[in-house]
Amino acid sequence: MADAPVNKITPANIPVAARMKRPDIKSPVVLGENWLFLVITMNKQIKRRRGGPRTFNRDEAIDIAMHLFWRHGYEGVSLNDLTTAIGIAPPSLYAAFGSKAGLYREALDHYSGIPGALFNLEGASTLEDTVSAILRQGADAVTDPAGERGCMVSSGMLQCAEEYAALARVLSEGRDMMRETIAQALGRWLNSDRARSLARFLVVVLQGMSVQARDGATREELEDVVQDALLVSLTARKTGTK
Repeated sequence: MADAPVNKITPANIPVAARMKRPDIKSPVVLGENWLFLVITMNKQIKRRRGGPRTFNRDEAIDIAMHLFWRHGYEGVSLNDLTTAIGIAPPSLYAAFGSKAGLYREALDHYSGIPGALFNLEGASTLEDTVSAILRQGADAVTDPAGERGCMVSSGMLQCAEEYAALARVLSEGRDMMRETIAQALGRWLNSDRARSLARFLVVVLQGMSVQARDGATREELEDVVQDALLVSLTARKTGTK
């Protein structure tokens, strides 16, 4: 009985990838079992998942971080808290924001866009209306169920470790800016010194309401504070008016 014919593979029917791997194959040869497997394997397309950082919505990430920082404070939020809530790995967070502090700064910028005590003050027509708007809008903001209790700026990083001093200064400058903005609004009816003095008083009231709200005071309870503080405007009209 004659032996079965041996199948031969020539360069013409060897896949290009295989010929690139074996440039020495220049003439018809008999490939063994292992080489035949190599040729077949190399003729397949192997797809692999590309690596890389997980994608996420940057604006949503900042909003989530803002609420965490607002609720727990900077030092009360860990990197793990942030990555878990946002749904990303630490390398992705660092790539997007540079650091936890960088994310905190962007969260503060985002917070500044939320209507609060200083919203639309130019619409007030009298001193009393201005003071009322500042206090009532402030009370609304710190008890708004859509947000977190208290004010992220008024109550933010009042005490912190020395390593976070630079961030604490950002919050301090924010409170200074709040006072200056109020003084400018009051300056329509009061001289500069009286406007600054009343502005400082109102910031003290706003910060106090922020703390009270954090401790559970209701909007109705803060209205009593608003009513008492409004009496200041009557005194201010008598002393220091233009």
